[in-house]
Amino acid sequence: MTRLSERPWKTLSSTPVYRNRWLALREDLVELPDGRTTIYGVVTCGQCVGILPFLDPDTVLLIRQYRYVAGRMTWEMPTGGVHAGESREEAAQRELAEEIGYRAARLTPLCTYHTSKSVLDETAHLFLGEGMERLALPPDETEFIEVRPFPFAQVLRMVLAGEVLDSMTIIAVLLAARGQGGGR
Repeated sequence: MTRLSERPWKTLSSTPVYRNRWLALREDLVELPDGRTTIYGVVTCGQCVGILPFLDPDTVLLIRQYRYVAGRMTWEMPTGGVHAGESREEAAQRELAEEIGYRAARLTPLCTYHTSKSVLDETAHLFLGEGMERLALPPDETEFIEVRPFPFAQVLRMVLAGEVLDSMTIIAVLLAARGQGGGR
């Protein structure tokens, strides 16, 4: 016999509440494993990518920008959404070009994870970017970003000290420090 904790919930109905080009909000009526019903709100953002770009084995590029929801400036790696019809790798290269003006000769997958397990439907795909090639592109007029090289050891210290709060960056830095993906 399957335990109640292992039984999937059943969606009885789903009502769209709000949608824009970045996210959708819906309200589901679900049946719980014990037969009761409840309302469950779900925000869907889709897939996103994050790339930790190494200029050389000891130096990474981070970006600093104001994050409206956090209400503060943050240091983080380039990140962004995967557009319809775009592969994860294409999205990663596009985000590198848009945010830091580089292309990676090699993208090494680090991990895939759910950015939230409860109300947000978003899957993040993290990469190491290596063999960075500077692109001759004008800056994106919609991005207000400072780009700065850091010694990787300093970025790791920033993560461990709680100075970096972006989960994608934290996970990528910790995995890179463990030597996963690439040659670290």
